[in-house]
Amino acid sequence: MTDLQPVPGIPALKIGDTLVIGDLHIGVEAHLGAKGIHLTSRTDTMFDAIIEAAGTDVDRIIMIGDIKDSVPGSTRQEYREIPNFCDRLLEHFTEVCIVRGNHDTSIEEFVPGAVRIYPATGMSIGNIGLIHGHTWPSEQVMAKKTLVMGHCHPTVLFKDGVGAHISEPCWVRGRFTVTENERYPILPESFIIVPAFNRMLGGSPVNAIGTPLLGPIMNSDIVDLENAHLYLLDGIDLGRRETLMVKDRQFKRWNDDENSPRHSAL
Repeated sequence: MTDLQPVPGIPALKIGDTLVIGDLHIGVEAHLGAKGIHLTSRTDTMFDAIIEAAGTDVDRIIMIGDIKDSVPGSTRQEYREIPNFCDRLLEHFTEVCIVRGNHDTSIEEFVPGAVRIYPATGMSIGNIGLIHGHTWPSEQVMAKKTLVMGHCHPTVLFKDGVGAHISEPCWVRGRFTVTENERYPILPESFIIVPAFNRMLGGSPVNAIGTPLLGPIMNSDIVDLENAHLYLLDGIDLGRRETLMVKDRQFKRWNDDENSPRHSAL
């Protein structure tokens, strides 16, 4: 069994000597600036967090989708920052990999040739499959014991007695309900949803009543979402999702249109 270990306080997952992160959305500040919200780029801050999470025992980094933010098209910020960001990663890691996400159109234009790019159908490490989560994985990836994905930007919503709301990034870990179906001869035993690495994105509450999660897998009957456990970044197990559900009339769902930025609801 390949060891999986969340990094305390950082939305990153260690799998042996590999660090897995997702949903960096480099360039989100440019889109917020177009809406009149002018913020300093967090790309350098994310790089520093990656180095902190990697420590001294990680040789490879895998980014499971949405490295860039624009879809379709690209911004000057993305053209300026993504190549330099990847160059710096290549100086620190012996291998840098990207699993394509729905925002990673033409990602080859942005990254050095040494970066390995995998299709949206995923890749695997030992008995662990890795995907972004916006499309169905390959049969080979779904035949692994555990499926790791991003895309949902999961947060947990807290509501107090007077109706005030706060949300925190969270990990989601659950199990599949069946071992096979018409699409896949073998299905994983469990799944993990990785929180978005870019803290600027906020997120989508996974415990808001009436708010479905994103992607075909999380909207299917092959996963037991109600009994999935939610964990804060510090490792606290909040318990099963079905015991944490809250009503939030104020929540506006993140836009899941393949051709729109995920932050367009801001």
